[in-house]
Amino acid sequence: MKKVLVTGANGQLGSELAVLSKNYPKYQWVFADRAKITLNDLNILQIQLKEIQPDIILSCGAYTAVDKAETEKELAFTVNHLAIELIAKYTAKNNVSLIHVSTDYVFDGSSSIALSEDSETNPINVYGESKLAGETACLKENPNSIIIRTSWVYSKFGNNFVKTMQRLMQERDEISVVNDQVGSPTYAADLAIAIINIIESSKWVPGIYNFSNEGEISWYEFALAIKDLGNYKCNVEGIPTSAYPTPAKRPKFSLLNKEKIKVIYNLDIPNYKESLIKMFV
Repeated sequence: MKKVLVTGANGQLGSELAVLSKNYPKYQWVFADRAKITLNDLNILQIQLKEIQPDIILSCGAYTAVDKAETEKELAFTVNHLAIELIAKYTAKNNVSLIHVSTDYVFDGSSSIALSEDSETNPINVYGESKLAGETACLKENPNSIIIRTSWVYSKFGNNFVKTMQRLMQERDEISVVNDQVGSPTYAADLAIAIINIIESSKWVPGIYNFSNEGEISWYEFALAIKDLGNYKCNVEGIPTSAYPTPAKRPKFSLLNKEKIKVIYNLDIPNYKESLIKMFV
Protein backbone atom coordinates (compact mmCIF):
# COMPACT_ATOMS: atom_id res chain seq x y z
CA MET A 1 0.00 0.00 0.00
CA LYS A 2 1.43 3.36 -1.06
CA LYS A 3 1.78 5.99 1.64
CA VAL A 4 0.63 9.49 0.61
CA LEU A 5 1.91 12.40 2.70
CA VAL A 6 -0.16 15.61 2.47
CA THR A 7 1.54 18.71 3.90
CA GLY A 8 -0.59 21.67 4.96
CA ALA A 9 -3.29 19.29 6.18
CA ASN A 10 -5.33 22.01 7.89
CA GLY A 11 -5.33 24.34 4.88
CA GLN A 12 -8.10 24.60 2.30
CA LEU A 13 -6.61 22.12 -0.16
CA GLY A 14 -5.37 19.73 2.53
CA SER A 15 -8.83 19.70 4.10
CA GLU A 16 -10.50 18.95 0.75
CA LEU A 17 -8.00 16.13 0.09
CA ALA A 18 -8.86 14.69 3.52
CA VAL A 19 -12.55 14.57 2.51
CA LEU A 20 -11.73 12.85 -0.79
CA SER A 21 -9.21 10.43 0.72
CA LYS A 22 -12.05 8.39 2.24
CA ASN A 23 -12.90 7.27 -1.32
CA TYR A 24 -9.33 5.98 -1.85
CA PRO A 25 -8.61 3.42 0.90
CA LYS A 26 -6.01 1.79 -1.35
CA TYR A 27 -3.58 4.48 -0.12
CA GLN A 28 -2.27 5.00 3.39
CA TRP A 29 -2.94 8.70 3.92
CA VAL A 30 -0.81 10.82 6.26
CA PHE A 31 -2.25 14.30 6.79
CA ALA A 32 0.48 16.42 8.32
CA ASP A 33 -0.20 19.66 10.15
CA ARG A 34 2.60 22.03 11.24
CA ALA A 35 3.56 19.77 14.14
CA LYS A 36 3.98 16.66 11.97
CA ILE A 37 5.71 18.43 9.08
CA THR A 38 7.63 21.51 10.24
CA LEU A 39 8.29 23.60 7.16
CA ASN A 40 9.93 26.46 9.09
CA ASP A 41 12.68 24.28 10.63
CA LEU A 42 14.70 22.36 8.06
CA ASN A 43 16.56 20.16 10.56
CA ILE A 44 13.30 18.92 12.07
CA LEU A 45 11.73 18.57 8.60
CA GLN A 46 14.54 16.27 7.47
CA ILE A 47 13.98 13.98 10.47
CA GLN A 48 10.20 13.98 9.97
CA LEU A 49 10.45 12.93 6.30
CA LYS A 50 12.74 10.03 7.23
CA GLU A 51 10.30 8.93 9.94
CA ILE A 52 7.19 9.05 7.70
CA GLN A 53 8.86 7.49 4.62
CA PRO A 54 6.13 8.41 2.10
CA ASP A 55 5.81 7.04 -1.43
CA ILE A 56 3.99 10.15 -2.68
CA ILE A 57 4.15 13.71 -1.33
CA LEU A 58 1.39 16.23 -2.04
CA SER A 59 3.07 19.48 -1.09
CA CYS A 60 0.14 21.74 -0.12
CA GLY A 61 1.72 23.49 2.89
CA ALA A 62 2.92 27.06 2.38
CA TYR A 63 3.40 30.46 3.91
CA THR A 64 0.39 32.26 2.38
CA ALA A 65 0.06 35.51 4.35
CA VAL A 66 0.69 37.69 1.28
CA ASP A 67 0.81 41.06 3.06
CA LYS A 68 2.69 39.83 6.15
CA ALA A 69 5.33 38.30 3.87
CA GLU A 70 6.52 41.82 3.04
CA THR A 71 7.87 42.10 6.61
CA GLU A 72 8.45 38.36 7.23
CA LYS A 73 10.57 37.70 4.17
CA GLU A 74 12.95 35.24 5.86
CA LEU A 75 10.10 33.09 7.17
CA ALA A 76 8.28 33.17 3.81
CA PHE A 77 11.42 32.03 1.98
CA THR A 78 12.20 29.33 4.55
CA VAL A 79 8.74 27.76 4.15
CA ASN A 80 8.10 28.42 0.45
CA HIS A 81 11.63 27.97 -0.90
CA LEU A 82 14.11 26.18 1.39
CA ALA A 83 11.62 23.62 2.78
CA ILE A 84 10.45 22.79 -0.76
CA GLU A 85 14.07 22.47 -1.89
CA LEU A 86 14.69 19.99 0.95
CA ILE A 87 11.50 18.03 0.13
CA ALA A 88 12.49 17.90 -3.56
CA LYS A 89 15.97 16.60 -2.67
CA TYR A 90 14.42 13.96 -0.40
CA THR A 91 11.95 12.81 -3.07
CA ALA A 92 14.66 12.60 -5.77
CA LYS A 93 17.00 10.61 -3.50
CA ASN A 94 14.28 8.20 -2.33
CA ASN A 95 12.31 7.81 -5.58
CA VAL A 96 9.21 9.50 -4.12
CA SER A 97 6.57 11.08 -6.40
CA LEU A 98 6.14 14.80 -5.68
CA ILE A 99 3.27 17.13 -6.57
CA HIS A 100 3.91 20.69 -5.38
CA VAL A 101 1.26 23.42 -5.38
CA SER A 102 2.25 26.94 -6.46
CA THR A 103 0.52 30.19 -7.37
CA ASP A 104 -0.44 32.72 -10.04
CA TYR A 105 1.54 35.27 -7.97
CA VAL A 106 4.70 34.19 -9.80
CA PHE A 107 3.45 36.51 -12.60
CA ASP A 108 3.48 40.32 -12.61
CA GLY A 109 -0.03 40.80 -14.03
CA SER A 110 1.05 42.65 -17.18
CA SER A 111 -0.33 40.05 -19.61
CA SER A 112 -3.63 40.52 -21.44
CA ILE A 113 -4.02 36.88 -22.53
CA ALA A 114 -4.37 33.74 -20.40
CA LEU A 115 -1.00 32.75 -18.96
CA SER A 116 0.51 29.45 -20.05
CA GLU A 117 3.01 27.36 -18.08
CA ASP A 118 5.92 28.86 -20.01
CA SER A 119 4.78 32.51 -19.77
CA GLU A 120 7.46 34.76 -18.33
CA THR A 121 7.51 34.91 -14.53
CA ASN A 122 8.17 38.18 -12.70
CA PRO A 123 6.68 38.28 -9.18
CA ILE A 124 5.81 41.69 -7.73
CA ASN A 125 5.65 40.77 -4.06
CA VAL A 126 7.68 38.74 -1.54
CA TYR A 127 5.14 35.91 -1.41
CA GLY A 128 5.36 35.49 -5.20
CA GLU A 129 9.17 35.66 -5.09
CA SER A 130 9.32 32.96 -2.42
CA LYS A 131 6.92 30.67 -4.31
CA LEU A 132 8.86 31.10 -7.58
CA ALA A 133 12.09 30.29 -5.74
CA GLY A 134 10.37 27.14 -4.45
CA GLU A 135 9.28 26.14 -7.96
CA THR A 136 12.79 26.65 -9.35
CA ALA A 137 14.41 24.65 -6.54
CA CYS A 138 11.79 21.91 -6.85
CA LEU A 139 12.44 21.30 -10.55
CA LYS A 140 16.22 21.66 -10.13
CA GLU A 141 16.46 19.13 -7.29
CA ASN A 142 13.80 16.77 -8.66
CA PRO A 143 13.14 17.21 -12.39
CA ASN A 144 10.56 14.42 -12.16
CA SER A 145 8.25 16.47 -9.92
CA ILE A 146 4.92 18.02 -10.93
CA ILE A 147 4.10 21.64 -10.04
CA ILE A 148 0.53 22.94 -10.18
CA ARG A 149 -0.01 26.70 -10.24
CA THR A 150 -3.41 27.79 -9.03
CA SER A 151 -5.21 31.05 -8.23
CA TRP A 152 -7.83 32.64 -5.97
CA VAL A 153 -8.39 29.48 -3.91
CA TYR A 154 -11.53 29.14 -1.81
CA SER A 155 -13.27 26.31 0.05
CA LYS A 156 -15.72 25.48 2.82
CA PHE A 157 -12.61 25.21 4.99
CA GLY A 158 -10.30 27.94 6.31
CA ASN A 159 -10.33 31.66 5.56
CA ASN A 160 -10.93 32.84 2.00
CA PHE A 161 -12.61 35.48 -0.14
CA VAL A 162 -15.96 33.70 -0.45
CA LYS A 163 -16.37 33.21 3.29
CA THR A 164 -15.29 36.81 3.95
CA MET A 165 -17.84 38.10 1.44
CA GLN A 166 -20.59 35.93 2.94
CA ARG A 167 -19.88 37.37 6.37
CA LEU A 168 -19.54 41.01 5.27
CA MET A 169 -22.65 40.90 3.09
CA GLN A 170 -24.68 39.83 6.11
CA GLU A 171 -23.09 42.39 8.44
CA ARG A 172 -23.03 45.49 6.22
CA ASP A 173 -25.30 47.45 3.92
CA GLU A 174 -22.52 48.25 1.47
CA ILE A 175 -19.05 46.93 0.63
CA SER A 176 -16.38 47.86 -1.92
CA VAL A 177 -14.48 45.27 -3.97
CA VAL A 178 -11.60 45.72 -6.40
CA ASN A 179 -12.77 45.60 -10.01
CA ASP A 180 -9.50 45.88 -11.96
CA GLN A 181 -7.78 42.62 -10.92
CA VAL A 182 -8.75 39.81 -13.31
CA GLY A 183 -8.33 36.04 -13.03
CA SER A 184 -10.36 32.97 -12.17
CA PRO A 185 -11.23 31.43 -8.80
CA THR A 186 -10.29 27.89 -7.82
CA TYR A 187 -12.60 25.74 -5.72
CA ALA A 188 -10.13 23.72 -3.63
CA ALA A 189 -12.34 20.62 -3.94
CA ASP A 190 -11.90 20.71 -7.75
CA LEU A 191 -8.12 21.06 -7.40
CA ALA A 192 -8.09 18.13 -4.95
CA ILE A 193 -9.94 15.99 -7.52
CA ALA A 194 -7.40 16.99 -10.20
CA ILE A 195 -4.47 16.03 -7.95
CA ILE A 196 -5.97 12.63 -7.15
CA ASN A 197 -6.64 12.09 -10.87
CA ILE A 198 -2.92 12.62 -11.48
CA ILE A 199 -1.77 10.13 -8.84
CA GLU A 200 -4.40 7.65 -10.05
CA SER A 201 -3.36 8.12 -13.69
CA SER A 202 -1.30 5.52 -15.52
CA LYS A 203 1.06 8.28 -16.68
CA TRP A 204 3.34 10.69 -14.83
CA VAL A 205 4.36 13.68 -16.93
CA PRO A 206 6.63 15.98 -14.90
CA GLY A 207 6.71 19.77 -15.21
CA ILE A 208 4.51 22.78 -14.51
CA TYR A 209 0.72 22.79 -14.93
CA ASN A 210 -1.95 25.47 -14.44
CA PHE A 211 -5.25 24.80 -12.70
CA SER A 212 -8.19 27.05 -11.85
CA ASN A 213 -11.87 26.97 -12.62
CA GLU A 214 -13.04 28.17 -16.04
CA GLY A 215 -14.17 31.76 -16.55
CA GLU A 216 -12.53 35.19 -16.60
CA ILE A 217 -13.73 37.60 -13.90
CA SER A 218 -12.66 40.37 -11.55
CA TRP A 219 -12.89 40.15 -7.76
CA TYR A 220 -15.87 42.52 -8.03
CA GLU A 221 -17.69 40.16 -10.42
CA PHE A 222 -16.85 37.26 -8.12
CA ALA A 223 -18.41 39.20 -5.24
CA LEU A 224 -21.56 39.83 -7.31
CA ALA A 225 -21.84 36.07 -8.02
CA ILE A 226 -21.56 35.39 -4.27
CA LYS A 227 -24.21 38.04 -3.58
CA ASP A 228 -26.61 36.47 -6.10
CA LEU A 229 -26.17 32.94 -4.78
CA GLY A 230 -26.55 34.02 -1.16
CA ASN A 231 -29.46 36.33 -1.99
CA TYR A 232 -27.79 39.04 0.09
CA LYS A 233 -29.20 42.57 0.10
CA CYS A 234 -25.82 44.29 0.57
CA ASN A 235 -24.83 46.85 -2.11
CA VAL A 236 -21.51 45.92 -3.78
CA GLU A 237 -19.46 48.75 -5.29
CA GLY A 238 -16.55 48.20 -7.68
CA ILE A 239 -13.38 50.19 -6.93
CA PRO A 240 -9.90 50.43 -8.49
CA THR A 241 -6.91 48.80 -6.78
CA SER A 242 -5.56 52.29 -6.08
CA ALA A 243 -8.50 52.89 -3.72
CA TYR A 244 -7.62 49.82 -1.67
CA PRO A 245 -3.87 49.94 -0.93
CA THR A 246 -2.25 46.84 0.61
CA PRO A 247 1.35 46.23 1.80
CA ALA A 248 1.90 43.72 -1.04
CA LYS A 249 1.12 44.47 -4.68
CA ARG A 250 -1.26 42.11 -6.46
CA PRO A 251 -1.04 41.11 -10.14
CA LYS A 252 -3.69 42.93 -12.18
CA PHE A 253 -4.15 39.97 -14.55
CA SER A 254 -3.53 36.34 -13.63
CA LEU A 255 -5.91 34.29 -15.73
CA LEU A 256 -4.38 30.83 -16.21
CA ASN A 257 -4.50 28.79 -19.42
CA LYS A 258 -5.44 25.21 -18.41
CA GLU A 259 -5.12 23.43 -21.79
CA LYS A 260 -2.00 21.44 -20.80
CA ILE A 261 -3.49 19.75 -17.72
CA LYS A 262 -6.83 19.20 -19.50
CA VAL A 263 -5.17 17.43 -22.44
CA ILE A 264 -2.49 15.40 -20.61
CA TYR A 265 -4.70 14.27 -17.73
CA ASN A 266 -8.04 14.37 -19.54
CA LEU A 267 -9.59 16.74 -17.00
CA ASP A 268 -13.00 18.33 -17.32
CA ILE A 269 -12.71 21.60 -15.38
CA PRO A 270 -15.99 23.19 -14.19
CA ASN A 271 -16.89 26.84 -14.68
CA TYR A 272 -16.38 28.92 -11.53
CA LYS A 273 -20.13 29.45 -11.08
CA GLU A 274 -20.85 25.70 -11.07
CA SER A 275 -18.27 25.20 -8.34
CA LEU A 276 -19.40 28.22 -6.34
CA ILE A 277 -22.90 26.72 -6.24
CA LYS A 278 -21.42 23.49 -4.80
CA MET A 279 -19.90 25.44 -1.94
CA PHE A 280 -23.23 27.14 -1.18
CA VAL A 281 -25.21 23.86 -1.14
